[in-house]
Amino acid sequence: MTTQFNIYCDESCHLENDGQKAMVLGAVWCPKDKRQEISKRIREIKVKHRLSPSFEVKWTKISPSKFSFYLDLVDYFFDDDDLHFRGVVIPDKRHLNHEMHGQSHDEWYYKMYFVLLKTIFDPEGKYSVYIDIKDTLGNEKVEKLHEVLCNNAFDFSRKMIGKIQRVHSHEVDLLQLADLLIGALSYLHRDLEESRAKSQIINRIRERSGYQLLRNTLLREDKFNLLVWNGRNW
Repeated sequence: MTTQFNIYCDESCHLENDGQKAMVLGAVWCPKDKRQEISKRIREIKVKHRLSPSFEVKWTKISPSKFSFYLDLVDYFFDDDDLHFRGVVIPDKRHLNHEMHGQSHDEWYYKMYFVLLKTIFDPEGKYSVYIDIKDTLGNEKVEKLHEVLCNNAFDFSRKMIGKIQRVHSHEVDLLQLADLLIGALSYLHRDLEESRAKSQIINRIRERSGYQLLRNTLLREDKFNLLVWNGRNW
């Protein structure tokens, strides 16, 4: 029987000329039949810390008063064997040369999404991909992304990658978890240090993952998989 998975994707500093050095794409994924159980547990952690179950988890909301809450979320991610993360970091967008490679920023962006997801996809699985709604990724671009991903995975009948759907992050707890982990990578690779609470969250991710988050993990790392992209092939 084919295993079904849900993948929740988000991105940070993805615009071509936003003045930010590093860009991060990331995805949290889990078996489809575990999503409700995981969402329930995330909401229980919110309530434990006297937050509303509908409180939206975001990296930008980390503060000294909410530090223990975010630390608990990081620990929960690493403690639950059904949760997995894959991140791709582009360390410095200023080095991109789309003209040299005959592509637009959008075309390169789709390629980066494939780089992000190709390690997750297994031909024996079936995947539904959920992406945070952003003005920069409308319905036409989502359909194009679906086409590119399926073509690159030789999934022309779309049996493996069943759908890509835009969702509101404040309604999807697993997407909020992706925002947290992506935010940590973005903060680190932009060399930011002004928040002690955020730096401590990054240190906990380092401690729990066993990685410094500055270099690639092993390709088949299953829990916290990271690629720091060097751009040689694009």
